[in-house]
Parts: sequence; structure tokens; C-alpha cells
Amino acid sequence: MTDFTLHTEDSAPEASKPLLAHSKKAYGRIPGLHAVMAEAPGLLEAYKTVHELFAKSSFDKDEITVVWQSVNVEHACHYCVPAHTAIAKMMGVGDDISNALRDETPLPNARLEALRTFTLSVVRNRGNVDDAAVQAFLDAGFTKRQILEVILGVAQKVMSNYTNHLANTPVDAPVRKFDWKKAA
Repeated sequence: MTDFTLHTEDSAPEASKPLLAHSKKAYGRIPGLHAVMAEAPGLLEAYKTVHELFAKSSFDKDEITVVWQSVNVEHACHYCVPAHTAIAKMMGVGDDISNALRDETPLPNARLEALRTFTLSVVRNRGNVDDAAVQAFLDAGFTKRQILEVILGVAQKVMSNYTNHLANTPVDAPVRKFDWKKAA
């Protein structure tokens, strides 16, 4: 396996240094994902930008978590599932939602389940979602805008999940208590 550098503000390429400084200021540390992505400044900048845009989407905190964790779990991302479990706690998302997403068990309401189902359809079918799945999403009370915002969330998670798979990014110490493995 290729070893990837966990960059610091000192070792990172010049274009990544201000991005890592911002991460350190925001999180009190440089998350391992950001440290790896710093090797490619454009990837780190794109990831951070898409993260901010998705966080400002029309989805509420529970719905944002459903999109993020549905993709993380589907991709079996050893790094992002624990990280987003901690993020969900900080956002005030209930453990019932987080646990259902992590364990791939039913969510507490039909609307959130429709969001997970649609998100997984987008991921599994690489965007080739059939009309019935789109209509079921709309019938659950979501909008055409939110169809496109799911794509935004999936794009963010593809960047992080694939990076973590290739780099085998170590899970950050503060979120290790939320370690996770995909159920068999």
C-alpha cells in the first residue's frame, strides 16, 4: 500500500498551508483527512468548499447527517463514519438517527428513510436513478432542489471516502470512541 503523508502546516505544499491553518483554527487540530488531502491543494480546497456548501443546503441537521452517513456507510469508510458520528453529536442529532445509520437499521421516521433510500439509489446507480425512485423522494416531501443537493453531498463524500480508502487515513484520536466497521 502507498504511504501518504499526514501533512502539517510546515510540511504541506505552499498552497495547502493556509487551508491547514484554517482547519487548525476551526477544529483546534488538523484532522487526518485534511492532512492527507493537503498533498493535493486543489482537492483539499474543493473538499472544504463543498463541505461548506452542503452544510448550507436546504436540508436540516438530521437530513444532512442522513446524506453524509448513508454514503459513508455504503462506502464502508472507516474514517468518516466515526468522524460524522462525532459531528452529528455536535450538531445535536439524536443517537437514534446516528445508530440507525451506522447499523443500517430503520430510521425513526419515513421522511428520513426516504432520504436515505434516495441517497443510496444515487450512489449505487451512479446517478442513474429511475423515475419511480425520484417520484418516491418527491412524494416524501422533498424538492427538485434537494435532488440536486443530494448530489452535492454525495460529491463531498466521494472525495473524503475515496481519499481515506487509498490513504488508509488513521482515525483521529478524539473520534476513536466512535470506531465503526460495516456489518457483515
